[in-house]
Amino acid sequence: MNAAAEIDAYAEGKTIPLVFLDMLAHNGPRVAFRWKASSESGDAWSEVTWDLFADDVARAAAGLAARGLGRGDRLMLMLRNVYEFHVLDTAALFLGATPVSIYNSSAVEQVRYLVSDAGATLAVVENDAFLRLFQAARPDLPRLTGVGVVSSNGTVSSNESGAGFTYADLLSAEPLDLATAAGNANPDDLATLIYTSGTTGPSKGVMIDHRNVVWTAECLRRSFGWEAERMAGMRVISYLPMAHIAERMVSHYQSLAFGYEITCCPDPTLIAAYAGEVRPQVMFGVPRVWEKIYAGVNAALAADPDKQRAVNDGIASAAPLERKITMGTASQEELDTYQFLDDVAFRLIRELVGLDQLQAAITGAAPIPAEILSWFRTIGVPLSEIYGLSETTGPMTWERVRVKAGSVGVACPGVEVALAEDGEVICRGGNVFRGYLNLPEKTAEVLDADGWFHSGDIGEFDDEGYLKIVDRKKELIITAGGKNLSPANLEARLKMIPLVGQACAIGDLRPFVTALVVLDPDAAPRFAASNGIAYTSLAELAEHPRIVAEIEGALPEAMAGFNNTEKVKKIKILGKEWLPDTDLLTPTSKLKRRGVHARFAEEIEALYR
Repeated sequence: MNAAAEIDAYAEGKTIPLVFLDMLAHNGPRVAFRWKASSESGDAWSEVTWDLFADDVARAAAGLAARGLGRGDRLMLMLRNVYEFHVLDTAALFLGATPVSIYNSSAVEQVRYLVSDAGATLAVVENDAFLRLFQAARPDLPRLTGVGVVSSNGTVSSNESGAGFTYADLLSAEPLDLATAAGNANPDDLATLIYTSGTTGPSKGVMIDHRNVVWTAECLRRSFGWEAERMAGMRVISYLPMAHIAERMVSHYQSLAFGYEITCCPDPTLIAAYAGEVRPQVMFGVPRVWEKIYAGVNAALAADPDKQRAVNDGIASAAPLERKITMGTASQEELDTYQFLDDVAFRLIRELVGLDQLQAAITGAAPIPAEILSWFRTIGVPLSEIYGLSETTGPMTWERVRVKAGSVGVACPGVEVALAEDGEVICRGGNVFRGYLNLPEKTAEVLDADGWFHSGDIGEFDDEGYLKIVDRKKELIITAGGKNLSPANLEARLKMIPLVGQACAIGDLRPFVTALVVLDPDAAPRFAASNGIAYTSLAELAEHPRIVAEIEGALPEAMAGFNNTEKVKKIKILGKEWLPDTDLLTPTSKLKRRGVHARFAEEIEALYR
């Protein structure tokens, strides 16, 4: 039996509740979730076992059922990365309902649209601020019968079309029998709706059913190459939005299936501090997370030029050795040399940033410069790049061990990945979604009659089946001279300039290519301090002649691998970092190119004057 048939057989008849109960039977006493609870003496760690989590799920399910949530209904969730999210999402699944998480930055009009599109009948939010958003939208949401809040600074308000309730109210219910309640869910029921980030138009509800999730969790386990018993208890930090498929799959569905120990980090800017305390064993991060760690380490090293030189020399010596070790071709002498370099330099760096116990480090959701991925691997962080979309329940291609920087790995077990005639990456397998909610025409645009999902990305395979993503079909730059360019490749090179943290290449229908680059908020101030540059803001620093000269002077080397028509000719340096979940970036830090072009229209036009 091939991998697809084996995973099909494994997933047959299973739902998330059934998989969870099986995991629970083997791991009930283990720690399931940890979080920091504020106290008079500071932040103290709290934790629950899987047995206690199951009890909370059973009570929350009963409480939600008492408030009218049942099979086929939709539950809207607006919570950060907190323990209660996992309880509520799982409880809804045991009722045969569909939990839907929305981004915490959503404005009133977005809440109104998403709740209406999903057809949600009940909602639970984390706090009073989120509650006010829902209350403002309620007059236009007649199907929404109630909104509950997890924690409130005051009395939960009654709403015009239904009374409010608290998370504590839900847990006060007599628990359901989970073994019986599991029968409420069927494999083809919707497990969730993942709303697309809207980089190319209005958000669409990606329909993912129980079979998609169970199938994909097993597919990922095989990609890891680990038995389920090994995965139980592995430390993972949950910090990215639960409304995104990557975090939902890593720290929620995989924990329910295999028993990870999840540490909840409600503020993603604290991931570095949490990593230092938690010492994660599995960690997923969007490229910006890894880029900031990379920039922070190198900025710190820059304060001591002798130490920086020694570390850089060690990395230069170790990089070819790491590649041989990865491919299994290193001699014993080369293994010993790498081990020496690791002992004297790299191990300390890993320990300082809390990544010394990682067994799998994963980047995805947007492209990462190959040089940065190689840098992490050279210092002993086992970073690999995964590729997939919401429509593929997360993963499509990945290789954890035999990693090739610049590629996104090979097809995951059981997944068929191919290229269409125009080079578009297409995919078929049990991970492919059911379609877009209420949008049959949009569904037909990406799902063909043979079950192939059309990704919208242009790719190419090497002779070993490793996939390289060239760019999004809709994001390719076509210059005034008719040259097709990949902005992502240009941006990856620009971000290798030490002072540059973010970049956006410009050139569609233009005579030549330019770019907006954003100062790295860690590297730029350290450079300024070491060079005696006085400034009052990053915006001021971005205009400083020494900074401009440093970045412009590095531009020719950054563009060395491109031909003359492809190269970025001019740049505009910006001082304010682009933040996720804004008009400039999606919640996982993908560029919203139309937003960037609109916000900086004047600066872009100035580059061409």
